[in-house]
Amino acid sequence: QVQLLDSGGGLVQAGGSLRLSCAASGNSFSINTMGWYRQAPGKQRELVATITRAGSTNYADSVKGRFTISRDNAKNTVYLQMNSLKPEDTAVYYCAARSYSGAAYWAQGTQVTVSS
Repeated sequence: QVQLLDSGGGLVQAGGSLRLSCAASGNSFSINTMGWYRQAPGKQRELVATITRAGSTNYADSVKGRFTISRDNAKNTVYLQMNSLKPEDTAVYYCAARSYSGAAYWAQGTQVTVSS
């Protein structure tokens, strides 16, 4: 089993920055991919960014050039640096992880609110 604990959300003005963190515990050595998803009110959950244990990254088009995902394998932690935030980035952000066997894990979510 893997447990994920995400943090770092908050309220920020448009153009500002936030950094999200997500720490994995438990059977964390089984994790390959970690990433972030978000869900705005009335919308479906969508991919933001993912990173594999080897460091390969993938971003949603809407955040390319503004968000950066990184990972510290020694600390079993993934980060999402969010710059140039826009009101449309407002959502609950969820950390997720997928093991080599395909099992998926989710954190409880952290609210990000960007005011105009």
